[in-house]
Amino acid sequence: MGDVAMTVPVLRAFTQQYPEVKITVLTREFFKPFFRDLPNVEVFEADLKKKHKGVFGLFKLSKQLKKFKIDAVADLHNVLRTKILKLFFIGWVFQQVDKGRTEKKALIKGELFRQLKTTHQRYADVFYGLGYEIDLFGLQESKIQKLNNEILEVLGNDDGKRIGIAPFAQYESKMYPLDFLEEVIKTMSKKHKILLFGGGEREMKLLEVLQEKYENVINLAGKFSIDEELNIISNLDVMLSMDSGNGHLAAMLGIKVITIWNVTHPYAGFAPFNQPEKHQILSDRKRFPLIPTSIYGNRYPEGYEEASRTISPDEVIARIEMIL
Repeated sequence: MGDVAMTVPVLRAFTQQYPEVKITVLTREFFKPFFRDLPNVEVFEADLKKKHKGVFGLFKLSKQLKKFKIDAVADLHNVLRTKILKLFFIGWVFQQVDKGRTEKKALIKGELFRQLKTTHQRYADVFYGLGYEIDLFGLQESKIQKLNNEILEVLGNDDGKRIGIAPFAQYESKMYPLDFLEEVIKTMSKKHKILLFGGGEREMKLLEVLQEKYENVINLAGKFSIDEELNIISNLDVMLSMDSGNGHLAAMLGIKVITIWNVTHPYAGFAPFNQPEKHQILSDRKRFPLIPTSIYGNRYPEGYEEASRTISPDEVIARIEMIL
């Protein structure tokens, strides 16, 4: 989800700077709402579980895509499926993203420690290879979406600050300890409205407990469609996220995002779009010198899953207050 969300600011910049060019985005049906506000962009839904499953399904997909009379293909994913599609597009202009795997491997091995090219810039480089230079930080703008009555009934129609908090990530090693996070919620909910984001049955139960425990805390997990969640996120004053998809969703909508980093590190290039360094709260590398232990947080030495305990709740609270 995060990878797809990171394409949105790049495509927004592209459509603003090259309004005469039509873009067809090939992605899963679930991600279609991400692109809803981009002019001259349409989404073609890939059904990878049925109609477009396997090599024969991808061949069928390529035949469908050829009907669009596409002039060039920008592969922002560069995985096995897109490499197979490339074989079916022989003779087409086909530019693939360079994920910088060699540099990233050196980063997690400790052979270098510096900011690598951001994923957003890597996506922009694909279009540069097709002859379109993009200024990522020109003309970008946020758009607050109107909330429907059903959402307002849940959120309340007051004028207070709204803080989004997304406590979860694909791997627990990327998460801030829930007891520390509860301290943040306990303090911040005394003055501000806290909106909790998540998904999955276990996550919803955990968030429900926090909602019942504190006033001004609302659990949104499982209550709205992805379209409606995006509308809610566009109305936030700040989003507190792990190194995870929710941070990228907020950033693509122009919302200020604070990210907490446990065993991963922004140097790998996955920080949310257009967020300054002061919005990134990092675990203590003096105590945990092997950070980043992996790019995606799926591998780490014993004990490193506790690295973000070096970030105090007071530090997180202060950072949120600074932004507000």
